Amino acid sequence: MATESLATLSTDTLADQAYRSVRAAIVTGELRPGQKVTERGLAERLAVSPTPVREAIRRLEHEGLLERTGPRTVKVSTIGDTALQDLAEVEIALRGMVARFAARHVTPEQLDNLDAILDEADDLLILIKQRHAQGAPVTRHVNQLLDTMERFNDAVSACAGNPVLVRLLDQSRVFSRSETRARRLERVAQDPNFGLDRYASHRALVRALRAGDSAAAEAVVMEDARGGLNALLSGRDGSGPDLPRT
Repeated sequence: MATESLATLSTDTLADQAYRSVRAAIVTGELRPGQKVTERGLAERLAVSPTPVREAIRRLEHEGLLERTGPRTVKVSTIGDTALQDLAEVEIALRGMVARFAARHVTPEQLDNLDAILDEADDLLILIKQRHAQGAPVTRHVNQLLDTMERFNDAVSACAGNPVLVRLLDQSRVFSRSETRARRLERVAQDPNFGLDRYASHRALVRALRAGDSAAAEAVVMEDARGGLNALLSGRDGSGPDLPRT
């Protein structure tokens, strides 16, 4: 499957982007356990100089995702279920913290915007269900729904008023946005109802934000994130670990 993980980099610092791209390629299996890679080879695939790749490799070695085999050569470490659970739990916790901050800082205008986005999502869900019943294609509408929910998630992040926390979350995603979308589309193709049962949680989140209930907002988001990552990780090879509830 093609992903953005080794695509040309253009924004943010090149070292950070190289780190996130190579890390995503490792976690998603684009770079396989035991596969040897070189600084020059990665730099060519990322269309950057070796310097940011060298820095990215150092960070990934420190995390245990890469192992040094030579002066300019490394290999991908074997990532077990425990490591994937650890990565996912970090993302889940950060998502919860974003929701907690959002409950403290959200404005009435931002709340109205969140409701408006969810209204769009509801309309798309109705249309998707109708087209399913008619046997009509739904890929375009599912993509529109995913676009809408990305807008919702980004809007929630903006409500937090904490750019450092949001940046940490962006750097800690188990899957890149494009990889997440590709996996969801694959699962929807197999099961038209995949993920639809979790959309009610977004309304629950907005209710918690309106009430200023940071604990409830955090709990809603963590449960939703855990369910979403469980579903995506289970699609990695047809089976996968269930993330523990804490």
